[in-house]
Amino acid sequence: MFLTFDDGPTPGVTEWVLDTLKKFGAKATFFLVGNNAKNNPELVERIVSEGHSIGNHTFNHLNGWRTPLSTYSKSALKCGEVVPGNLFRPPYGRITRAQTRRLGNRFKIIMWDVLSGDFDTELPKQKVVKNVLNNTESGSIVVFHDSAKAEPRLKYALPRVLNYLKDEGYSFKPIELK
Repeated sequence: MFLTFDDGPTPGVTEWVLDTLKKFGAKATFFLVGNNAKNNPELVERIVSEGHSIGNHTFNHLNGWRTPLSTYSKSALKCGEVVPGNLFRPPYGRITRAQTRRLGNRFKIIMWDVLSGDFDTELPKQKVVKNVLNNTESGSIVVFHDSAKAEPRLKYALPRVLNYLKDEGYSFKPIELK
């Protein structure tokens, strides 16, 4: 199973996520916004040094459906200057066919099959846990967010999800491509 975290690194939140993952012996993949990575290089270094993988989430968290091809591509490439590697996740899961064709030679686009919903300020924190536990199976890619907006729901849900799934025999690995 693959836990992923989008939108960071975010001071305070990302450290908490890393500490929580360590408590459960879990590894994850962090899809980083380039501007956040540029402003928090020590967090990027910690993520990598603790055995997690990182991926590109554009430099400015752009919605592909609302962004011209050239602007979107430039943002992804700019993010690649501070977030090395070939993993890419489109913010909001929104990417056009043209953007996919343009970026597909440079990046492996990684989506998800389980959306926690932790970013939704109207969603009760218990529902975030249920979203994950009710929809996860072997090989699932689960998305959480290490952002200030998601923090209250994330801090409730992540330890409960990890505890339950670990007890069920799941292991948590980073997404890695050669």
